[in-house]
Amino acid sequence: MATDGESISMSVAVAACVAMAVFYVLILYAPTVILRLPSASSHTEFMIRRFICAAICTVASLVFTAFILPIKSWEASVILGVYGIRTDHLWQGVVYPLLLTSLIYASSLVLKLLFFLESWKENGGGCSSFNHISSFVQTIPASVLTGASNVSVWRNFIVAPVTEELVFRACMIPLLLCAGFRIYTAIFLCPVLFSLAHLNHFREMYIRHNRSYLRASLIVGLQLGYTVIFGAYASFLFIRTGHLAAPLFAHIFCNYMGLPVLYAQGKGLVSAAFLGGVVGFVSLLFPLTKPLMYNDSTNDCPCWLGYCLWN
Repeated sequence: MATDGESISMSVAVAACVAMAVFYVLILYAPTVILRLPSASSHTEFMIRRFICAAICTVASLVFTAFILPIKSWEASVILGVYGIRTDHLWQGVVYPLLLTSLIYASSLVLKLLFFLESWKENGGGCSSFNHISSFVQTIPASVLTGASNVSVWRNFIVAPVTEELVFRACMIPLLLCAGFRIYTAIFLCPVLFSLAHLNHFREMYIRHNRSYLRASLIVGLQLGYTVIFGAYASFLFIRTGHLAAPLFAHIFCNYMGLPVLYAQGKGLVSAAFLGGVVGFVSLLFPLTKPLMYNDSTNDCPCWLGYCLWN
């Protein structure tokens, strides 16, 4: 671990971030390439192997980062604080970023509401609609149990968000800021590494799913563009709030919603909701992420970092 009087050079910080990003991808292929294990016999076994690899990479990255950063104390609260894992102002770190993120999905939410209203009218409204809702509520426990045993649910809503936010936000951003990078440089540098970690999707699209080279390139290109945009937003949330919970729950929400709906034929309200949501998002981006709402310090962002690192 670095000690007082020491600092991190920019080259060391960038090298460390690149190494963690590359490691995050390469370790996914460790079971078959390095350990020479036979190919997974099922999709579930394949995903469980990847979950274990992602967990190992995440723990290794957290330890690696702790030794590089000039952290002034080995106390658990201090180290966890560097990673944005905090209990103070937790509800603010969850609720406000979620409300902000939901504005981007205003059109998707309106479309879901319109579908619900159409279904309500088709069922005659009133008691029949109430019975329909009651039946839906009764199916929730079974749906939860089914989801708990679904590896895709675990991947999209637990393993991927948790490991990616810990590695690409909690580890990389403190390194870049401690090395002297400007805040907005860190915000846009992390997403580049975040998107590179998704390049393995091209191999899966091209080889595993037997897509053409052009189609695989277009699909992965769209995914990379989306991950860069989301990565920048997640980095912004992490730096402004100092809470890992902020980008984590936004990540889970975005994985659940998918891409925002821009247009729905015959439903102009959806397009209007999208435009209104974008305007609201831009207008509230800074007001809803004021550092003072998430911290007791009067310092400017990143107000949480100074408590934990030598300055």
